[in-house]
Amino acid sequence: MKPDVVIVPCADYSEEAARTALEQSLAPLGGLDWVSTGMRIAIKVNLVSAARPEQAATTHPSLVCALVRLLASRGADVVVGDSPGGLYSAAHVNRVYAAAGMKAVEQCGGRLNQDFTEREASFPQGKVCRRFQYTAWLDGADAIIDFCKLKTHGMMAMTCGAKNMFGAIPGTRKPEYHFRCSDPRDFARTIVDLDEYFKPRLTIVDAVVCMEGNGPGSGTPRHMGALVAGESPHKVDLLCAKLIGLKREEVPTLEAALERELIPPSAEELTVEGNPAAFAIPDFQLITTGNSHLFRGDGKNPLIRLKGTAMEKLLSQRPQLDPSKCVGCGVCKGVCPADAISMVKGKPRIRRKKCIRCFCCQEFCPESAMRVRRTAVARLLDK
Repeated sequence: MKPDVVIVPCADYSEEAARTALEQSLAPLGGLDWVSTGMRIAIKVNLVSAARPEQAATTHPSLVCALVRLLASRGADVVVGDSPGGLYSAAHVNRVYAAAGMKAVEQCGGRLNQDFTEREASFPQGKVCRRFQYTAWLDGADAIIDFCKLKTHGMMAMTCGAKNMFGAIPGTRKPEYHFRCSDPRDFARTIVDLDEYFKPRLTIVDAVVCMEGNGPGSGTPRHMGALVAGESPHKVDLLCAKLIGLKREEVPTLEAALERELIPPSAEELTVEGNPAAFAIPDFQLITTGNSHLFRGDGKNPLIRLKGTAMEKLLSQRPQLDPSKCVGCGVCKGVCPADAISMVKGKPRIRRKKCIRCFCCQEFCPESAMRVRRTAVARLLDK
């Protein structure tokens, strides 16, 4: 019987370590025996921004190249891609490829996606996301491999396997979905809808060097030395949350997956090959989101709804500017889906009444000047 999740050591990004870890992580899942000559495989990596590999914001190219070689040796046609924040155009995405070291894929037997067209999907089974635009390059794939990075996330607490498929939404359209789904629970349900629509054949997590703190783009690299794999992105995420000290109820995508019975209630109920305890980091620096304090119930009881609204204002995190790091580039203003940011004397000013706490400003700030800030009340309750 196949395990739900496999975790193996991968001490560094050397070619030998990457190949060995991939083979060891995939073997208990049946290896790559399902791959046949001529099959087109799409590897959906995490390329959140034009970050260098050592910044730990993107899937490391060494691991991607190792996987490409394994697939190409079986005769597969391998395409690697993503839709980062910003314009979904050849010029922008190729800059991100270059910065992230992904050009190496072309020397390993694979191709980088150069199809920047979009298509519309109809998904009536979706809980929230029933019609959406997506990146057309995924359409031609016989199978999708979700190759993500383990990082903290301002809105979702953690980004890993499930959240990585949000990269199927073209870059400039992403803020629309944040605006439509400003409640973290609905945004999480949208993520799970995308996972259910695309149904990646495998999920592999680059947890060799993770990102803690102000993730997913401006946090701090943290060595874990592991590679994680499984067929379900949600079961993989459930284990990864435990590795960094997050409870299931603190990660909205896991709660959304539990709603649909895609995961068990706890990581202890997973069948795991390997020793997760050897890789767990108890002092991993998390973003405390306050998502567990959403007390609106089902939205039908007006008193509970009023209480929930009050508790959100008192306890929920919010983006805050560090003026000493801000260079006045205006990226935050450009990506804000709620138009809640204006530039005043060369610095961003957040209009709190309009802010939907999607943390796009924090995610895409190139100078790490936007951070997740907890309210004074929430900080006092921790003491």
